[in-house]
Amino acid sequence: MEKLKNYRPTEKEPFMNDRQRDYFRAKLLAWKDEILRESKITLQTLQEENVNHPDLADRASSETDRAIELRARDRQRKLISKIDAALQRIEDNSYGYCEETGEPISLKRLEARPIATLSVEAQERHEKREKVYRDE
Repeated sequence: MEKLKNYRPTEKEPFMNDRQRDYFRAKLLAWKDEILRESKITLQTLQEENVNHPDLADRASSETDRAIELRARDRQRKLISKIDAALQRIEDNSYGYCEETGEPISLKRLEARPIATLSVEAQERHEKREKVYRDE
């Protein structure tokens, strides 16, 4: 990661060359490590906080906070599986290419959303289709 510290992928270099793949692999692994670290802290906090509150309002508030935290952790668990899938795509050289069109996903999009599987245009079409089905 040290050699990639000041590196940013550019449009001027070949798309998904070794250096870009290494860069996105390191970015994804760092993201995953951060999520796992936060999850451990949350679990420790929830275990330590396992206190019965005598006041009904305090107990309700605590339960609500706990439910919100658990929902957030569940979303992050799903995010980890998407990160793992992106890492697998890096290994099989399909990372960075749109699943729908096969065209390269822009580096700006991958920088902002490293788990992206669709180009911006394909994502917009997908969301429009979802909206149409939701509205019916």
